Amino acid sequence: MPHIQPSSSGTGLAEDNEQQIPIDVQGKSPSMRERDDDKDSADFPNEGAQHGVQMVEAVTLAWTKQTLGTAYILMWLLYFVNGFNQSITGNLAAYITSEFEAHSLVPLIQVVSSIMGAATYMPLAKILNLWDRSVGFSLMVAFATLGLILAASCKSIGVYCASQVFYSIGFTGMTFAIDVITADTSTLRDRGLAYAFTSSPYIITAYAGPTVAAKFYENNWRWAYGAFAIILPIIATPLVLIMAYARRQAKAKGLLPPTPEASGRTIFESFKHYIIELDVLGTFLLLAGLVLLLIPFNLAGSSANGWSQDYIIAMLVLGVVCLFAFGLSEKFLAPVPFLQWDILRSRTVMGACALDVCYQVSYYCWLSYYTSFLQVNSGQSLEVAGYISSIFDVVSGIWLFVVGFAIKKTNRFRWILYWAVPLYMLGQGLMIYFRKPDQAVGYLIMCQIFLAFAGGAMIIVQQVAVLAASDHQNAAGSLAFLGVFGNVGGAVGGSVSGAIWQGTLPGALQRYLPAESLPDWESIYEDLELQLSYPKGTETRLAIEKAYSIAQKHMVICGTAVMALSLIWMFVIKDIKLDRKQTKGVLF
Repeated sequence: MPHIQPSSSGTGLAEDNEQQIPIDVQGKSPSMRERDDDKDSADFPNEGAQHGVQMVEAVTLAWTKQTLGTAYILMWLLYFVNGFNQSITGNLAAYITSEFEAHSLVPLIQVVSSIMGAATYMPLAKILNLWDRSVGFSLMVAFATLGLILAASCKSIGVYCASQVFYSIGFTGMTFAIDVITADTSTLRDRGLAYAFTSSPYIITAYAGPTVAAKFYENNWRWAYGAFAIILPIIATPLVLIMAYARRQAKAKGLLPPTPEASGRTIFESFKHYIIELDVLGTFLLLAGLVLLLIPFNLAGSSANGWSQDYIIAMLVLGVVCLFAFGLSEKFLAPVPFLQWDILRSRTVMGACALDVCYQVSYYCWLSYYTSFLQVNSGQSLEVAGYISSIFDVVSGIWLFVVGFAIKKTNRFRWILYWAVPLYMLGQGLMIYFRKPDQAVGYLIMCQIFLAFAGGAMIIVQQVAVLAASDHQNAAGSLAFLGVFGNVGGAVGGSVSGAIWQGTLPGALQRYLPAESLPDWESIYEDLELQLSYPKGTETRLAIEKAYSIAQKHMVICGTAVMALSLIWMFVIKDIKLDRKQTKGVLF
């Protein structure tokens, strides 16, 4: 999902008064812009672009409609594998952590994974631009496969957490690479439809996943990860091969850019060069700062002295120091900064990123424990709870085609936000009332449908907006910028969720549990299976349901309040016309 998770050289948008971003992901100004009306330049890659961009332009100029169609089918299959895997493992997460007696760590794992995913975008964007799209894609497939193998073989909660970090880096990076390739191979006007197509597998996997997850849970949940550790490389390899085939076609037609001359650097000098190029110091400081700042929200509730605990204070202080050091490093030390702040000179990019932050914070404020809530309070099975929580993927997957077609026909996108943002706030606001224990599950489904229509539309508008405000040279960097902000927003939302959970559920259980169950409140708090073992209608189960309702209500209130800020950001985004040429060759 959320997500969550975008052509030739651009001309200035004088008609819309939107200035093009003159900065590539290396922070260097391109020496020239190719003119879209120059027929000769339209037949060759942009000489002023980076090597990776020239390579993909050569590919799109050389391949046929059949090759393009095959590439899109393969990208569709990769999204299918990703969606199916997320649907299965997402429904199993609460049970896996409960097996290690760590159910309360669900949002903590999500927070760390989101932060690691955020740190993936900018270095990967540089790799995609410096070398080739397939190089970065292959690297991310390797990370994802390693994470799946670790999860399948883990014997402790620590190894499981580590597996989720590799898994998050791999799948986040892989889908980002696919999104960049989608941007490379589609026109600006049709990009919404292209993203709707590549995202459409979620329509299938959303409902197939919970059923398969239930089967894996009954037999052996480890094979849920093991199976995909085998499937993913098999599905990913053909896309790499077809890109290689298209490069050979481009070479035969004389379209490939010349191979960069040997640098003459020693191994140590090359290592130092890429340490600087990928801004390893900045990446580390950002990671450390976010982790140290956000993890205490998930730990303070379970510590002996709460927020006054010594290690909680130390983590918060170190987190702030690391983030401050990150800012200083980016401003004064980094020759190639992690984040290209000049990109934010475009108010459209700034507005889209701010909107994505609000959306992700709002969504992840309550998502982590939603399937647990459906099972405990509504009495749904793991399978049915998965179906309900997957409504977003199904409805939004279908609705994206409508939104993409509307963008194509109108050549505009901002008008969609005028109804999507208020509708999302309505759906989330209604969830505050329907979090009561005695509410029919149908009302929850209604809210999910509202969120799907609105949330899906916002996601696609954000992607189209940042790409419309940049040229092909900067497409990967602009998408990466959006991804960084979105993942950080998801991490913040997960931290808020964990803080509310730990700050409300234990106390509520101690207040409402009957005397005979009160000594077991800690075990009940940490184990979803134990919570479900008490029959519906019993005094203990009613107490658990009431505690869940209180925690979930606080989460949704917080999410709705944050989402209200989106009413500002949707007006910051400029309504750019989408009728200019941005990419070259045979396109979607």
